[in-house]
Amino acid sequence: ALDSLWQYLNFDMDDIIESQNELLQKLEVKIDNGLSRDEACKRRQDNGTFNVVDPPIKCPAWVCCLLPCIKSIPSMKKYREIQPDDAEVLRDSKWTRYDAASLVRGDIIKVMEGDTIPADCILLSGDSDILVDMRTVTGEDCPRSIQSIEGKFQPVTLYYGGRFLQGSAMAVVVAIGPDTLVASLIRQRKFPPRESVLVGENDEEDVGIALLSLEETPIA
Repeated sequence: ALDSLWQYLNFDMDDIIESQNELLQKLEVKIDNGLSRDEACKRRQDNGTFNVVDPPIKCPAWVCCLLPCIKSIPSMKKYREIQPDDAEVLRDSKWTRYDAASLVRGDIIKVMEGDTIPADCILLSGDSDILVDMRTVTGEDCPRSIQSIEGKFQPVTLYYGGRFLQGSAMAVVVAIGPDTLVASLIRQRKFPPRESVLVGENDEEDVGIALLSLEETPIA
């Protein structure tokens, strides 16, 4: 049964392991150790930004107080709904909870039921069946069910602001803050999306968005 499923997906375990190894090598991170605190700090300084997405309408706090109706604008309401609080990160071989704004590209993170996805990331390993709702970010019609085989995932991108509805998984961060999909949509005034913004209907095309980001902004 597993063999026929892999044939259907056009992936086998060797393909998955090879693709994950290439990704982690490009991001200069080891899956068992994560980044060190010093390396994470260096990447944050080199990148010059935190993992923060600007709102659709930027205004001083005093203006928002005087005009509270701004917070009721649909794009602002959706923006507040997708904001992550913290993230479980592998640093110096230890799992620690950090403010989501401190994430950097290459961080190994763990996401589980009830979590908001704290950055654009690619799945590595986890439960056999997870359910993720990224409709607010991607414009997909319904939550996405993603299966792993022997605990490994074929390349699938999760996006900042999505919600984990079921299961848990480990992933690697490929884009933060202004480089995330949702930040791009906000800049183009296409947030929240009215239809799917993904380049294709299959996961291989989906993951291409994240890989393109890696090509355009190499590790400093």
